Amino acid sequence: MTTYRVSEAAALLGVSDDTLRRWVEAGRLTTATEGGRTVVPGPALAALAESLADDPDREQTRAASVSARNRLPGIVTRVLRDRVMSQVEMVCGPYRLVSLMSTEAADELGLEPGVRAIASVKSTTVVVERP
Repeated sequence: MTTYRVSEAAALLGVSDDTLRRWVEAGRLTTATEGGRTVVPGPALAALAESLADDPDREQTRAASVSARNRLPGIVTRVLRDRVMSQVEMVCGPYRLVSLMSTEAADELGLEPGVRAIASVKSTTVVVERP
């Protein structure tokens, strides 16, 4: 299972480390201990990211003007696969992105909820790659 340090998880959600720690203390996000360090399980982070993206009152944490050629780091929240094509949903800070790709490509990238990925956005195409 993929895990993230608190600072990594906060960066993926576009919030401060302190905000993420408050969410942990409030029971909004579960953590684990790995090698004496607090980590956030990828699936738990993906679930929180998805709930934040669905919240219409979510505070915008990034500038509203983003170049169409940006690479947006984020976390995969859902992968719907069929025999040929897959739909990959990601949350990148305050943005929810959806990409359609071949199932073969999604499998090769190891895309699943909780995995970190980068969405490269150009026009109406979203390219997903692993860091």
